[in-house]
Amino acid sequence: MYFKRFAMAGTMALMSTTAYAGCGLTSGSVRILSNDFPAVHAVAEGAEACAGDGVTVSKNQTAEHKDIQVAALTSNPAQYTTAVVANSSIVPLLSDGLIRPLDDLVAKHGQSLNKNQLVTIDGKVMAIAFMANAQHLFYRSDILEKAGVDVPTTYEDVIAASKAIRAAGIMEYPFALNTKSGWNLAEEFVNMYMGTGAPIFKAGTAEPSVNNEHGVATLNMLKELVAYSNPDYLTYDSNATQALWESGELAIATMWGSRGGAMLDDEGSSAEVVSATMLSGAPTWGGGSVPASTLWWDGFTIAQNISDEDAEATFVAMMNGISTDMVKANNDKAVWLINGYVPGKAAEGIAQTANAGAVPYPMTPFMGAMHTALGAEISDFLQGKESAEQALMDVEAAYTTAAKEQGFLK
Repeated sequence: MYFKRFAMAGTMALMSTTAYAGCGLTSGSVRILSNDFPAVHAVAEGAEACAGDGVTVSKNQTAEHKDIQVAALTSNPAQYTTAVVANSSIVPLLSDGLIRPLDDLVAKHGQSLNKNQLVTIDGKVMAIAFMANAQHLFYRSDILEKAGVDVPTTYEDVIAASKAIRAAGIMEYPFALNTKSGWNLAEEFVNMYMGTGAPIFKAGTAEPSVNNEHGVATLNMLKELVAYSNPDYLTYDSNATQALWESGELAIATMWGSRGGAMLDDEGSSAEVVSATMLSGAPTWGGGSVPASTLWWDGFTIAQNISDEDAEATFVAMMNGISTDMVKANNDKAVWLINGYVPGKAAEGIAQTANAGAVPYPMTPFMGAMHTALGAEISDFLQGKESAEQALMDVEAAYTTAAKEQGFLK
């Protein structure tokens, strides 16, 4: 089964929660920081149902959440009582001691949670995962048929299909990834590099290992792909690519599975686009067999620098946010790791990607420094300003400086 394999691949598993009628709270401040997409909107709305009777609930849902979370949780008291995180964004919060262990709160309010549903670091529960995610392929079946091409299963196929669509005069820029400079672009490099099967760091160390033939091939593949994207591809984040898709401007795209539900509903698009939108697993490339993607979980944490009263109120409110009732009302907005979820069409791409052997995003303390270095340094290569080798030298130099400053390298 998909979920069994995913749970083995990542550090999470299925969740079982029940809604708290009225939440049972009489005091406390709940302040939510999260990303900005439909699934987390649904979770926050469930938490907001706990407001009243002395309890306040507020939220800041922004694509910039990763950039502000450390400073926001460093203040005392913390600006937010919970940060919704994923594999990578939890790491700096752990490193700086900004989130608290949840074992006591789980014991008091999480009896419905199974042990293997908890994100456990060094023997302590540090987050509660509620959804799975991965980037994978979206395609327009009508346009592929019109261009006379099969559904791509490799990135070489994606390039060939994009070339055929352009040559047929159907679309000049038929393809897109989330290639916005910074975090998004770095994630595309990581996904593609993982498809080579090569390690990002030298075994057992924090020493970088991307300035090699695998790194060069990864950059070259990304450059070939963005040649079929609009020239403003360095501005493309998830909101931008979803908007392009829904407006009918794309035929093939690599996007987050968590966008699947929104892309398949009847809001913001046309019947023509929605009916032809199909989801499939992340492609392989270079003759490899590992999908060029990474598996992710999303979950909530509780801030360290807040009162125990606010911590308890926040945990209870967030448990209400990830209730079975919430899932039943928002089934297709995510691949939920919650009891009551019924996998549908929106889950197909993530399921195929996981079952084909995609690996979890590296959750090591120094991966954040590597991700930042990649996001800052590889755009010059894509724009033709320097060679792949020079870009990777710059990546390793920037990473090494940061890793030394953070104590990961001497």
